[in-house]
Amino acid sequence: MFTTEQITDYYKHYVLPTYGREGQVMVRGEGSYLFDAENKKYLDLYPGWGTGCLGHCHPYMAAQLADQLKQLIHVPNNYYNPWQGLLAKRLAELSFGGFTFFANSGAEANEGAIKLARRFGNETGGRYEIITFLKSFHGRTLATITATGQPKYQKGFEPLPAGFVYATFGDFESLKNAVTGKTCAIMMELIQGEGGVNMADKTFYSQVQQLCTDKNLLLILDEVQTGMGRTGDYFGYQTFSVDPHVVTLAKSLGGGFPIGAMMVKPEYSHLLPAGTHASTYGGNPLACRASLAVLDVMEKESILENVKTQGAYLRERITAMQKSTGKITDIRGIGLMAGVDVAPDAGALKLACREKGVLINAIGEHTIRFLPALNITRQELAYGLDVFEQVLTEG
Repeated sequence: MFTTEQITDYYKHYVLPTYGREGQVMVRGEGSYLFDAENKKYLDLYPGWGTGCLGHCHPYMAAQLADQLKQLIHVPNNYYNPWQGLLAKRLAELSFGGFTFFANSGAEANEGAIKLARRFGNETGGRYEIITFLKSFHGRTLATITATGQPKYQKGFEPLPAGFVYATFGDFESLKNAVTGKTCAIMMELIQGEGGVNMADKTFYSQVQQLCTDKNLLLILDEVQTGMGRTGDYFGYQTFSVDPHVVTLAKSLGGGFPIGAMMVKPEYSHLLPAGTHASTYGGNPLACRASLAVLDVMEKESILENVKTQGAYLRERITAMQKSTGKITDIRGIGLMAGVDVAPDAGALKLACREKGVLINAIGEHTIRFLPALNITRQELAYGLDVFEQVLTEG
């Protein structure tokens, strides 16, 4: 039908070069495996950067989408559609009983949360500043790269929007000192994914929550990566015993299909009435049915239990590698989300694993991030880690 050379040539001449692309043209997926145009098979240990929570093309999800394609793909949000209502109800029942706004991505969900925080601040004394954290990542829009505490994502896009202040993640004194009379919200990842899979001490999360209570600040949790089972619970805030006002979701929410969501506690739902925020494709029938299919599978196939079991195995194996190879300097994460700091170049390890048919994700020069499908089997995970250990030992 086509060759790798044809497709890469089309990209070269017609697609903006905003990504550093690898050489493969991926044409098919099945569970935790991807196949390229030459029919080479790869074990994918970070499907869709964590979006493929059920791997690729889960049969139940594919059947639900195929059925919906024959009924209704899109309807604007001035009408009701049943799947959006059903999904909002399901999310409310699994979380804190709130209201949900649907978008198409994590960045859009975070944009909605930023706007909600501004409305809250204006309602409570004209406050507008949002505190975020160094090494955070919240998206690629102009507002969300500003919220992101990493200058490399902001370079060349100045002047950046006003109203964002940065604190050091895990350092409560730094956070407390950043609060002023202008502060309206704190926006935080429970685990900083793109920043290196960084976690804070559990006491830090309770301190953040108490600070929000004392200062009347919104607590916004960016759960684009941690939400929907990644930590072993439906939401990371349940794992870390935090009580947020706003939670943003994407990635695993759609199992690879584009969808984002902002969940808001009922007492703050009045802040965005009709006309204050919108998304043309947000909450369309196809996306919402995809998410409902993900939730069905998570329940029917005991996905959360698998996350805990395989997550424990993942850490056990990597800890053993740390002792045997001497080339791992730190291990972070929980559930099926792990950051592994390595002494060799992480990019070189990634390439060597890919040559052997295993796909891993390198963050920066010395960190490997594992975000496997939440339904990955022990056999698949063991094989992938065997290859990683072999490459690490040789590297």
